[in-house]
Amino acid sequence: MAGSTVIARTAAPLRQQVVRLVREDILEGGLVPGQRLIESALCETYGVSRTVIREALRQLESEHLISVVPNLGPIVTVLTEKEIRSIYVVRAALEGLAGRLFAENATDSQCARLKKLGDRLDKEYRKGNIESREHIKAEFYTLLTEGSDNAVLAESLSSMHARIAMFRRFAFVDESRIEPSIAELETIINAAAVTRDGDAAAAACEHHIQLAGELAIAEYMKRNKAILSEG
Repeated sequence: MAGSTVIARTAAPLRQQVVRLVREDILEGGLVPGQRLIESALCETYGVSRTVIREALRQLESEHLISVVPNLGPIVTVLTEKEIRSIYVVRAALEGLAGRLFAENATDSQCARLKKLGDRLDKEYRKGNIESREHIKAEFYTLLTEGSDNAVLAESLSSMHARIAMFRRFAFVDESRIEPSIAELETIINAAAVTRDGDAAAAACEHHIQLAGELAIAEYMKRNKAILSEG
């Protein structure tokens, strides 16, 4: 019994490392939509057992980054324009609600933290790199959901953000989206944490996600044109 406990404690971090590496390969385009994920090849690539690979693939399937196709096995998920648009319709609604609830429920301390994050946008987003942009955007959403004071909404947004990780990456590498993104985030912060206007915060969040959705569709279709045309 003691041995199985040790294995469980050491296996979980290893599984998470593999999940992170495979996820990053998908986000970076090393693994492309429609590509088969063959267990033996993944074992060799990442230097782990089939058990760890299977556990990692199950988690990535729950994040919708991979799909299991009958008689074919796991593949990198292929999305249509309609599917991406549907994802962003739901995301806009959820984040609009988060903005509204933050304005209504956040404490003074939570508002102060969100405003301080706004002061860091120039250094970490405008003048930053992909990693710093990802970090501050993740922190922004953590603060927004914490201030909304709604655990069900926080759980839903966490699941949604895992699902659209690939698309969020597009915004961080597209220089034409940097300035608009900063302006949109500043508008959200002002409405949610300064004026505490729920309607304005919701509208600003929804507008931000609608524009992000258009970029996601355009970039995904451009990058995967050949694959999608075959479908």
